[in-house]
Amino acid sequence: MKISSGTIRLLIPAASLILLLAAVFYMQPRAMSYTGLNLLFNLAVPIALATVAQMLIMAVNDLDLSMGTFVSFCACVTATFLQSSPAVGVLIFLSAIAAYAAIGVVIHLRELPSIVVTLGMSFVWGGLAVLMLPSPGGEAPGWARWLMTSRPPFVPMAIVASVVIALATHFLIMRSSAGVLIRGVGGNVRSVERAGWSVIRIRAGTYALAGFFAVLSGIALVGLTTSADANIALRYTLLSIAGVILGGGEFVGGKVSPIGAVIGALTLTLAGSFLSFMRISPDWQIGAQGAILIVVLALRLFLNRLEKREKSR
Repeated sequence: MKISSGTIRLLIPAASLILLLAAVFYMQPRAMSYTGLNLLFNLAVPIALATVAQMLIMAVNDLDLSMGTFVSFCACVTATFLQSSPAVGVLIFLSAIAAYAAIGVVIHLRELPSIVVTLGMSFVWGGLAVLMLPSPGGEAPGWARWLMTSRPPFVPMAIVASVVIALATHFLIMRSSAGVLIRGVGGNVRSVERAGWSVIRIRAGTYALAGFFAVLSGIALVGLTTSADANIALRYTLLSIAGVILGGGEFVGGKVSPIGAVIGALTLTLAGSFLSFMRISPDWQIGAQGAILIVVLALRLFLNRLEKREKSR
């Protein structure tokens, strides 16, 4: 029985998550409980949302190096304006999403490298975040705090929300016509143009959707931490890219896996949470997450080569 490449993209990140979770339970049996799982996956939701946002950008063959600073900016807006003046906070978020759409249009029209443009925007978002919240502080809106700390029966909120995010984005990207167009722009933009679709509109919509998920990531993060600062999510840039790649995505060709991306985010969250739980230095945590990514990528490359050899026979 032959296994398709799409199935392999999903099985590898799922297997890595299961193996890592099994290692955690073996070393810390107490983690095999509602409270233990809640602690291990505490920050999974904001990381998963940021990973989905990055996945959308990568689906059109771009890369967003401003993801971490943008999520930090959104966290600062949530802890200040969204808490004290909700209408102003929503207006700021809508403006930020519109700015994201404009960035996608500029990159396409001027044929600019997305890495350079988004790197420049990272300084813009970071500066706005510092102006808004010069020192750590602010307060989470009550509804955001309630939502992120709620305790559904049997399974922690972080896992429930991650499953919902995975299924919703899978339907959006893999099953809907809009998702076909997004992946089409990343895979073969000429064919999309010849079919009569506006590539500019598709890219603008994709970037706007990515901005929307990044806004949700910032809100979820403040709901968990109850406050914010300008540097609260800087690591999310690399974590989101790693989550997409770990989940089966690629840098070119519009090849992404929404469910795999969320599983990749969960795996990276579990690695960081477990090492923190074991009182391991943050420097080692970053190294461990990188090692997991390298091992999974090596395994995926090995399986892809085996698949190509079988096809060539």
